[in-house]
Amino acid sequence: MHEVSLAKRLWYENLRVICRLAAAGFFHLRCTGRENQPRAGGALVLSNHQSHLDPVLVGMAFDRRMNYLARETLFDFAPFRWLIQSLDAIPIDRDGLGLSGLKETLRRLKHEELVLIFPEGTRTSNGEVAPLKPGFSALAKRARVPLLPVGIDGAFDAWPRRHPYPGLATIHLHIGEPISPQEAQAADERQLVAEVERRIRDCHEIARRGRRRAIGLPPVEHRPAPAESGPRLSAHVA
Repeated sequence: MHEVSLAKRLWYENLRVICRLAAAGFFHLRCTGRENQPRAGGALVLSNHQSHLDPVLVGMAFDRRMNYLARETLFDFAPFRWLIQSLDAIPIDRDGLGLSGLKETLRRLKHEELVLIFPEGTRTSNGEVAPLKPGFSALAKRARVPLLPVGIDGAFDAWPRRHPYPGLATIHLHIGEPISPQEAQAADERQLVAEVERRIRDCHEIARRGRRRAIGLPPVEHRPAPAESGPRLSAHVA
């Protein structure tokens, strides 16, 4: 089993409290759908990717400890290496999980932990949800855990990918209903990727509507997933 020392657990909990206070003050962070987070058992958390802030934002939204993936190159910078090692980040190679990253991710999911993945593969260039990379589907099927969609809006305004530093913005986040392991197993790769993309887009739209209301802007037209993304899975969640 993946053992986490008491010191690391206390560090994570204290860091989460500090980050929540900072996010509430600087970004007026609001999270809906928190009733959908699993209270026990492993889950693969799948979120859209708007900025460098996203891992912290998603981790703060959950009451349980989150496991993060980090590119191996991030371990080259000593101060950041210390931070991500203190959070037990899982090293991944430049092109994806890699064999060691895949094994460690599966091990943590098997031991009933939460793991966060951004299936777009990179940060958005315009704030919208990009088509998902299909690589996560094999992991999702092998893990046999619920798949939990998350949508973030406002983080792109706070820290666009071409800006060196973050600024002030209102950020909202929504946690959607999970896709059960049974649904994931019954779907082929194309169906599973399409369903996860649809749910992430729906979560993003909910977060965007809430954020625009909060800052006094009118709603915008919902941008549905492309028609070729395939049929929906059953709405049943085990």
